[in-house]
Amino acid sequence: MRNPLADKIVEIKPSGIRKFFDIVSEMKDAISLGVGEPDFDTPWHIRDEGIYSLEKGRTFYTSNAGLKELKVEITKYIKRTQDISYDANHEVIVTVGGSEAIDLALRAMINPGEEVLIPQPSYVSYEPCAIMADAVPVIIELKEENEFRLTAQELREAITDKTKILILPFPNNPTGAIMEKSDLEEIAEIIREKDIFVISDEIYAELTYKNKHVSIASIPGMQERTVLINGFSKAYAMTGWRLGYACAPKEIMEQMIKIHQFAIMCAPTTSQYAAVEALRNGDDDVASMRESYNQRRRFLMNAFREMGLECFEPYGAFYVFPCIKEFGMSSDEFAERLLREEKVAVVPGTAFGDCGEGFLRISYAYSLENLKIALDKIQDFITRLRAEKQSV
Repeated sequence: MRNPLADKIVEIKPSGIRKFFDIVSEMKDAISLGVGEPDFDTPWHIRDEGIYSLEKGRTFYTSNAGLKELKVEITKYIKRTQDISYDANHEVIVTVGGSEAIDLALRAMINPGEEVLIPQPSYVSYEPCAIMADAVPVIIELKEENEFRLTAQELREAITDKTKILILPFPNNPTGAIMEKSDLEEIAEIIREKDIFVISDEIYAELTYKNKHVSIASIPGMQERTVLINGFSKAYAMTGWRLGYACAPKEIMEQMIKIHQFAIMCAPTTSQYAAVEALRNGDDDVASMRESYNQRRRFLMNAFREMGLECFEPYGAFYVFPCIKEFGMSSDEFAERLLREEKVAVVPGTAFGDCGEGFLRISYAYSLENLKIALDKIQDFITRLRAEKQSV
């Protein structure tokens, strides 16, 4: 019988995060700090708008690119938060989550064999999506001493004649790293010089705790080279609504819509009406959730200092990325033992790229109560590990 499978898909490794989720699901008394999902419910006024849209019988397809009303609100939102102007008719698409937007952008822009630069550690979907788009993924290993930022030197050294796209994943999952305006200006100079493009994944743009987020699309000469991706999952606690968006130059957007048209048709109608309400009246909700996350972030950083666990201070998203190299074991081994011995689930850094070895991703999208319990257990675990190391 002929092999029914596509070789390039078979060769893609499953997500390294899923393994631990599956184990935790079978352990009723385990505490998970592994899920990158807000623990808040979607704010009621946003839920109400979704419910109202159903009561009004708005159960039809929208246009392929999304509700005109929502696309207009997206352009207004980006204008007031980033001072970037987009044409709602030709430069915006509403997608099924930000992840679909990443896939659309890559498939719309890549020819077979062209290279996509992917800074790692980073979100697990970039490299597989690049491979599925017939690109050649080129990994740039980010360094802890640079606070896991992408430096201009690292970018310049990675670019070749085949480079087409840089994926810019900031604020970053899993490290919580951010790029400030001065960092982006240095990066932008090289991008313009080398004539390449950027897919800027800004899904955590609203969750920053230092300076206000700056999009690379706002840097002079960069809007025409950038696909800006964002969504509603993280900022508005709308993960299950499955809604994201992308903004891009018209020539790129036309091709993204074409792929979306044939593969998806349109994003969920109910979710789109709820998203209109989120953009119009959700700023206070975002601010409230951001302050709660920041409180938890500070609690974790203080706890790590007290237990002597090395961790650079992250200023974005809702993750910390502590270093566990002192214990002389792999990230996978550490995470497995922590789960087995203390029933606390975290994600090995290697789930986000090989250079994540020696680190863990810990999410603080959980209540302070659960974080305190989990941190006590982690303290007990590493105290035991240090004692084991001394006894050898």
